[in-house]
Amino acid sequence: MDRSAIKAVVFDLFDTLVKWEPERLPLLNWRERVTHSTLPWILPSLEERMGPRFELEQFLTVYHDVVDEINGEREREGIEITCQERFERTLARLGYADRAERELLAFHLTRVHMDGVRRVTFAPPQRSAAVRRLAPRFRLGLVSNFDDAQCGREVLLDTGVAELFEAVIISAEVGLRKPNPLIYRRMLEMLRLDARAVLFVGDTPREDVQAPRMAGMSVAWVNNRGVDLPESIPRPDFTLASIAELPGLLGV
Repeated sequence: MDRSAIKAVVFDLFDTLVKWEPERLPLLNWRERVTHSTLPWILPSLEERMGPRFELEQFLTVYHDVVDEINGEREREGIEITCQERFERTLARLGYADRAERELLAFHLTRVHMDGVRRVTFAPPQRSAAVRRLAPRFRLGLVSNFDDAQCGREVLLDTGVAELFEAVIISAEVGLRKPNPLIYRRMLEMLRLDARAVLFVGDTPREDVQAPRMAGMSVAWVNNRGVDLPESIPRPDFTLASIAELPGLLGV
């Protein structure tokens, strides 16, 4: 890799630029499985708004079925399906025939959920500091798989360095998800750069290492869990525990 050829650095958001701590979410105990979830914050509001139509077991069953369905669509088609759509599908199957009523309640549930996500997400100061060190030397971009544009932008603002990014793609805004090749191509078009001039930085092997490598970019893998890269994934140009190490690796 010719480091002097790098003109732009493109970051992933969650668990790369910001730290997402789902263990700080409340516990949901359902069907003998205990998970951290925003649902304990959502359910009281949902029960209040649905009134006698609310049945906990029915809602959780339908909701999780919809989540599995959407995850399958995302995987097969490389598309994003928003959190709002997830709640709208759930409510439709629970008998909300009136579209306006369904959309309004889904919007409310989305905002409660996303407020919870934002509450347990933050940018460690050393990560924001690394971005500030890079900004005078490199153009900056960001590509995030996230199903709510408003919250994705708010999380980026919370880092204190949002204004340094000239090109930002939140998957909910474009209807595409990594590793769909089109989302990387769109970023290159926004930067008006050849792929060889871009270093992609992220933590997930397929979305942030393999796919940008296939798009022709250089890659820095953030191995913040200390795990081995799967053998099927091409080797990154850099491996680091945090983006705090990146300025030193790039000589700034």
